[in-house]
Amino acid sequence: MLARIEHLNPKLNAYITVTAELALAQAKKAEAELFAPRGRKGNRDRGPLHGIPISLKDNIYTEGIRTTAGSKILKDFIPQHDAKVVIQLKEAGAVILGKTNMHEFAYGVTSNNPHYGPVRNPWDLKRISGGSSGGSAAAVAAGLCYGSIGTDTGGSIRIPAALCGIVGLKPQYGRVSTSNVVPLSTTLDHVGPLARTAVDAALILSGITAGDYLDRSAAKVPFPFHLRGVNEIRQKPQKLFNLGIPSDYFWDRIDAEVHKILMNAVEKKNSAKFVLHKTGASWVYEWTAPSTNIALAEAADFHLRSEWFPSRAVEYGEDVRTRLEMGLEIRAVDYLAAMDMRTVSWLGLFGQTAPGGAFLDALVVPATPFAATEIGIEEAHTNGESEKVRAGLLRLNRPANFAGLPSISIPAGFTSSGLPVGLQLIGMPWMEKTILRIAHAFERGHDYHLRRPPLAI
Repeated sequence: MLARIEHLNPKLNAYITVTAELALAQAKKAEAELFAPRGRKGNRDRGPLHGIPISLKDNIYTEGIRTTAGSKILKDFIPQHDAKVVIQLKEAGAVILGKTNMHEFAYGVTSNNPHYGPVRNPWDLKRISGGSSGGSAAAVAAGLCYGSIGTDTGGSIRIPAALCGIVGLKPQYGRVSTSNVVPLSTTLDHVGPLARTAVDAALILSGITAGDYLDRSAAKVPFPFHLRGVNEIRQKPQKLFNLGIPSDYFWDRIDAEVHKILMNAVEKKNSAKFVLHKTGASWVYEWTAPSTNIALAEAADFHLRSEWFPSRAVEYGEDVRTRLEMGLEIRAVDYLAAMDMRTVSWLGLFGQTAPGGAFLDALVVPATPFAATEIGIEEAHTNGESEKVRAGLLRLNRPANFAGLPSISIPAGFTSSGLPVGLQLIGMPWMEKTILRIAHAFERGHDYHLRRPPLAI
């Protein structure tokens, strides 16, 4: 992995910091524990992540290793302690390869970073990797790690996963601790895995949900995501999955080629374990303004309390600075109304049942309305209509953050230009296992997740 990073990272710009010495030391320790004679002192198997090289998005605190959050302001920041998720990864025996590039302060969806340079998509170096976890997605897709930990506030795990042709899982809000992760929006932020397959994502999730949480960023869940859940995901599905396809909102304004690719993938005969049901989602149109208000207000509040903004406004990239200025204008009454709307939002998505009274196992929607655009392009053209790239990529992902629901993006095909297309599954509260089982069943009938960008072969 270190050799691949040395060879390919100059082209991709996926890593900001490579922790080669730490990785080698952790690998040596893992080797000693795993291969010590059974019954002898020092023999220990920490689980499926033991000795596995992964990367971390650079807004996640790492003790003694700089954590920039993709910003100029934190370019020399070296935390004195690890984030909760890093503590769990170390206990699980994972090998930390480094910190990945990202959109500045996680406040964007392109990872076109003004301070560290843009992350480039391994399928086409002229194009965006998506964001804000763009470095993580590019690193996984190009084989510069076996998995990565990212964050997702409005699609920042699922968007880059879709655009780079890998799996990206946003867990249920509160499932994974966000303690000591530089926040964007504290009530919308999620931490989760990017990986090559659904099972890999499940294995990583099982390693970062151990134990009960006492900090305010994660709910005290009666049980973590255990390995037995991973084993159930691996099994050949014994039941039919009832999947809802919303007739509005999510499938509005989708590039014609992307729409055709996704529907062909879902309706393919190999997907016989899926029963598709038409549903409605018209109420989701009402969520855009409230979710935007929450993100704007909470981001502005954090940067104001950190005394970085507006006193150091000149050190921010223009796009992030503009959004923080907008956040200062959000009225308290609008923020509170938005928070109140969230309390029952998930019922709107799953308020309908399939014919015969069966509950829907998940909603099936596009992960992005179009494939990766070229770096620096602000407008995307979908079926003759123009839309801001940022708005288009957020539009389909933000609802799952607003409702706090688990959701996953999985590879579902390629455009005629060879660019990946992602399919998104949105699940019921705390039902990561179900959407991972559906994702794995989908992978059994397709080979999209096995394809690698030419750069990485």
